[in-house]
Amino acid sequence: MSSTSLYGRRIRAKRMALWTMIVTTLVFALITLFVGRYPKPGFSLPLDWSDNAMTRSIYLRVRLPRIILALLAGSMLSASGYAFQMLFSNPLVEPGFLGVSQGSAFGAAFMIVLGASSTIAVQVSAIFFGLLALLASYLLAQRFRFGGWLLRLVLSGIAVSAIFSSALAAIKLVAEPTKDLQDITFWMMGGLWNATWRQLLSILPLTLLSMVIIVSQRWKLNLLSLGERSSFSVGVHPKRDRTLLLIVATVGTTLVISITGLIGWVGLITPHLARKLFGSESSFSLPASMVGGSFFLLASDTLGRTLLAAEIPIGLVTSLFGAIIFIIILSMRQQEGKA
Repeated sequence: MSSTSLYGRRIRAKRMALWTMIVTTLVFALITLFVGRYPKPGFSLPLDWSDNAMTRSIYLRVRLPRIILALLAGSMLSASGYAFQMLFSNPLVEPGFLGVSQGSAFGAAFMIVLGASSTIAVQVSAIFFGLLALLASYLLAQRFRFGGWLLRLVLSGIAVSAIFSSALAAIKLVAEPTKDLQDITFWMMGGLWNATWRQLLSILPLTLLSMVIIVSQRWKLNLLSLGERSSFSVGVHPKRDRTLLLIVATVGTTLVISITGLIGWVGLITPHLARKLFGSESSFSLPASMVGGSFFLLASDTLGRTLLAAEIPIGLVTSLFGAIIFIIILSMRQQEGKA
């Protein structure tokens, strides 16, 4: 069998596997629409759909926007995580890198302590301080005089994360224990319980645009992961293109976590799994990572809202299963990136 024929078969197999993942995720999303504690715990079809206004409200105004938000958030966090890992040539990088997560957490906590009654105010504050953390990391990296550009970004991100973590700790110290501190704690654990159509539509356009840009520039991710000299030699402007993709990934991440709160491990685990299954070339592994992130976050949210009578914060579920999957991945003998 010729190498061309073998390559064609591999491409067709990867394409089939990707479409299988997409269809499986969509079918699972449809099933989860009928999973919950109403009208009875577990799976139940709404037989009184046309006659019962409460049933229609629960399915169309509570569960449906929550499911769509889980799919959107999982896809965006995975795309950002994939982009960060490729740009920094580091498989341990996640979307909250460069202080973005800590900056967003500080912004949300700051607005909660100020007594903001509007979730939009908390959302805007989280986005603003998340982007501010990225800007601070970028400016600090330019002033540092140690190491190359990537190392300086890493070091500046560590410094900015520490600053915002200290500021967040100070806010939690002065927060009102019976209300504000609880709100901050629940926001930092992550959750989709407050998903509404209004919140979903407020982030949908820019989040979709961020994902489209990352996917359309996926060929640059492979080149930028080779290093500055190698990528420059094939016609890529390393610093400009890396900065653009970092901004796009950060904007998408801050938009998502401004509603969902801090959700860890999704953007760290799913790129690993995608590269294990599809290889390191981003034409298939990036879309697979996004689909896998959607499925993982939706499955975690479904488990969190149905396992117990009280809802389990989704951040706890993703952390538990993410850590288990991470241990399994690192224990496997097969090397990452094999085609």
